[in-house]
Amino acid sequence: MSKESILFTIKLIHTLIWVIFVTIIFYIVYSGITDTITTYTWIGIGLIIVEGLVLLLFKMSCPLTVVARNYSDSSKDNFDIFLPNWLAKYNKLIFTSIFVVGLIIVIYRALKL
Repeated sequence: MSKESILFTIKLIHTLIWVIFVTIIFYIVYSGITDTITTYTWIGIGLIIVEGLVLLLFKMSCPLTVVARNYSDSSKDNFDIFLPNWLAKYNKLIFTSIFVVGLIIVIYRALKL
């Protein structure tokens, strides 16, 4: 397989995983806003926390980004994912902020008497 094919495959997988995690984040926010907190909400929160720990372990880079670096010399933020460059650049800031807001809402709702 060529470097381009491998990079394309990494980008595709990375994008699909990104979509899954963004969906989970929005599900957490939705659960909090609608006060429909379920086991799936808590599983989602756990998955996002695990993702955060993995990012910390890899010095704030996705492991797929580390692998993709072997197949590209690009300095663009979206070299390893099918996202607009601005979104790839601010991805962690945007979605961590949304997650934290959702988490606060969920915790508030869960502790509300």
